[in-house]
Amino acid sequence: SFLIMEHLELRGSANPAEFGRAMAQLHLAEPSSEPARAGKFGFDVENTIGGTSQPNGWLDDWPEFFRTRRIGHQIRLTGSDELATLWDTVLDRTSGLGALFEGVEVKPSVLHGDLWSGNMAATANEPCIFDPATYFGHHEAEWGMSWCASLGPAFWSGYRELIREDPGFAERRNLYELYHKLNHYNSEAQQRPTLAPLPFARAHSLSLTCIHVPERVPP
Repeated sequence: SFLIMEHLELRGSANPAEFGRAMAQLHLAEPSSEPARAGKFGFDVENTIGGTSQPNGWLDDWPEFFRTRRIGHQIRLTGSDELATLWDTVLDRTSGLGALFEGVEVKPSVLHGDLWSGNMAATANEPCIFDPATYFGHHEAEWGMSWCASLGPAFWSGYRELIREDPGFAERRNLYELYHKLNHYNSEAQQRPTLAPLPFARAHSLSLTCIHVPERVPP
């Protein structure tokens, strides 16, 4: 079998505001996949995030998709009972993540899926992204790797020209970062089978304090 790819002459970094606008245009584009055009989240095939499996079966509900196909999958891979218990607490406090999306319209956008500084560049000063973990999901999920993507104010200014920030983005951003931080742990564990399970303190910081949702008050 053969894989034929376009050759790109990479030339450093793109103009950040232009890059921001280009990412917004990507997220606003009509999905190429029929299930995504019909409002479903996922992808036509399973793929990987780095070296870790990434299940993509289509689902109608975004909180369910991210709960089961993303965080739930990564937590199962850790094999940590402590982390699974903490995640159950988060789900209880957020009604299965649904509370984090109240009042927010979520539509399927094509996502790069692994957007960090090592997967972005420019070609003839045009923004260029590569090495994706693509699927159709909430556009905010794109920023789960922004903690190591060096996206500055000019980038966000360009992006927000086309896509405004929805209420609750700060809490959901922590959720989306959690997916990639768990994946980093699982990727390292694949290379180092003797790596100790996540200690309680780290598990707590990754799942519970990361998502700032008040406890529900019983009626």
